[in-house]
Amino acid sequence: MINIKNYILKEIEQSDINNIHKGLSNPEITKYYDVHFSTLEETKEQMEWYNNLKKEGTGIWWGIYDKNSNEFCGAGGFNSLEKEHQKAEIGLWLLKEHWGKGILKEVMPKLFEQGFTELNLNRIEGYVVSENTKCKSALEKINFKYEGTMRECEIKNGEKLNVDFYSILKSEWNK
Repeated sequence: MINIKNYILKEIEQSDINNIHKGLSNPEITKYYDVHFSTLEETKEQMEWYNNLKKEGTGIWWGIYDKNSNEFCGAGGFNSLEKEHQKAEIGLWLLKEHWGKGILKEVMPKLFEQGFTELNLNRIEGYVVSENTKCKSALEKINFKYEGTMRECEIKNGEKLNVDFYSILKSEWNK
């Protein structure tokens, strides 16, 4: 468990399935993601993914909880961790009722700390569908650097999507 000012990060466990389903079954939340789970049964696939990250040493994700109410707000963490190259991809999503509350601004620095110190990363990457302007703006506010666009690199619902990629290096991180 990781404490920050207004939130607690708890490593995702199987018992979090209802919270994960609540977020990843909402089309507004998953609009720009490559996952969407309509049923609780389908969400088991995501829970297995979280479990495999930990088991294989390729990442770790945490549930984000409000410190006062213990209410689940969303999830964030690392995947595609490559120890040899000291890099990983960061991800974060929030339940809609928690959008615009400054959670990203408070949680991301703690995730950076975990990545750069505990996981010994040198580089944290973020991949964002080019149309997702809110997410790109949020990444830029926390010092991610835009590196380029991968043209038509994903297909979702038959539509070819461009994906922008961002990064922050350990040397750029303000502790």
